[in-house]
Amino acid sequence: MHLVSDPDRTGEPVAGLGICSPETAQYVSVVFFFLILEATRRAGGLILFLIVTLFAFYPTFAGHVPDPFSGFQSTFMQTVPYHIYSAESSFGIPMKAFGGVVIGFILFGAVLQRTGGGQFFNDLALGLVGGYRGGAAKVSIFASGFMGSMSGSVISNVLTTGAVSIPAMRKTGFSAKTAAATEACASTGGVLMPPIMGATAFVMASFLSRPYVEIALAAAIPSILYYWSLFAQIDAYSARRGLRGLPKPDLPRLKEVMIEGWPYIFVFALLLYMMIGLRKESSAPFYATVLLLIVNQFRARFRLNGQRLGNMIVGVGMGLAELTAILLGVGLIVGSFSATGLAGTLVNELVFLAGDNTLVLLLMGALTAFIFGMGMTVTACYIFLAVVLAPALEAGGLNQLAVHLFILYWGMVSYITPPVALGAFAASTMAGSNPIATGFEAMRLGGVIYIAPFFFVLNPALIGQAPAWEVTVALSCALIGVAMIASALQGYISLIGPLRGRFELPLRVLLFFGGVLIAAPHTELLDWGYSLSFIVGAALCALPILLAWRARQTEPTTA
Repeated sequence: MHLVSDPDRTGEPVAGLGICSPETAQYVSVVFFFLILEATRRAGGLILFLIVTLFAFYPTFAGHVPDPFSGFQSTFMQTVPYHIYSAESSFGIPMKAFGGVVIGFILFGAVLQRTGGGQFFNDLALGLVGGYRGGAAKVSIFASGFMGSMSGSVISNVLTTGAVSIPAMRKTGFSAKTAAATEACASTGGVLMPPIMGATAFVMASFLSRPYVEIALAAAIPSILYYWSLFAQIDAYSARRGLRGLPKPDLPRLKEVMIEGWPYIFVFALLLYMMIGLRKESSAPFYATVLLLIVNQFRARFRLNGQRLGNMIVGVGMGLAELTAILLGVGLIVGSFSATGLAGTLVNELVFLAGDNTLVLLLMGALTAFIFGMGMTVTACYIFLAVVLAPALEAGGLNQLAVHLFILYWGMVSYITPPVALGAFAASTMAGSNPIATGFEAMRLGGVIYIAPFFFVLNPALIGQAPAWEVTVALSCALIGVAMIASALQGYISLIGPLRGRFELPLRVLLFFGGVLIAAPHTELLDWGYSLSFIVGAALCALPILLAWRARQTEPTTA
């Protein structure tokens, strides 16, 4: 194999093609480079294409950029072969994770959807919570959470599950904007929820050189807090407006759902056993997929015929091609930071600007993650932030795993936050609501996504990185605090009563900050400890709870 040497820039030899001269290998790399850019444009859209193109060419003008963004400069014919042939750019960590693990889970998710898995999860959610107040929205939360974890795409999740859940919510009394916002928030949270978490968790495992199981377990508590908050808000919204659940005749019987859907449970059990028990993340989805296909052929309702099988193969192929193009494009960004040394420069500048203030560093990091999350896919955004932002936060003394989950959460915020809010806008189109109003409603319903990352990055107990007793205490406090925050956002305390009258706003503010203090982590920033923080928070919540209880006695709500 010939090598194109690169002594002027990095000193690292770059692998060429065994049958080509070094010059030919360079020209081949140029062709491949532009093919990657065009594929990124087609698969990721114009915004991602422009970002990738700017950073891909960055090494060619890095020396002319003002500090702190200047770096080592290279010629075009030095930069392109580095992007294509080195192990630090297009074919670096993102593509290694994709080739090693992600392909199997994309295949599993696609087969599961096309063999009745989506219908099973929807029926299961209907059977579990469909009959309770706000049942249609609670079904959306469960179903979108399940499907989002497998698909890894907020938009496709909204379009798939929203087609059923949004009309059902509208029928049972939800406003158009709330129905759309609920679906957007539920679909966004699905990408953050174990066991699969789309493709991003596997890329994170590769970045951190940790087992995937460790990533999934760490992500479990934050996702529980997010969905707990969303569930509590929907319950409060429904109670305040007297909304009822879906009619009993429209609900599937849970026993029948479980009898018909037991193969999916068995397949998931095999998948989790191989991932957690045997630690075979790479092969687990393939075994689960084979078992799913075998079981499926004995079930007439979802049996794959020639046409269905062909559609499934085409769908999987399109999904893999799209993700490959995006990951190759994002790899160019990673390569440019590696080639120019910019990653280390930005780390030093961020740490310098923040000084010794951890909270300032986190706020700067959150803003950076939010900006770069606009218009980028989940995986692309995470990879970019893992290279640019994560080292700076780690340099501030924060837990490494918590930092990577922090940037993942804040990279996802843009899906429900105007002016971009792609998830909320997609849902609003289906509901016929105003996109901006839907975006702001999604911000309220998904409010905990803005707060929870600060909790767990300041206290790693909330991602399981602490003794069992501390994890238990931290989770218990966080669940109570998040419930109070959710109640404040809706103006109704579930099981207690509504906050009404001329003092409603001050009471909601009291309840909100009381919830924040109850859920607040034990950190050096607020050196009170769990007990004092809980007592002060409970004291702030006491008056709103008392007045809500009295309001319920005088004006009962429909349960």
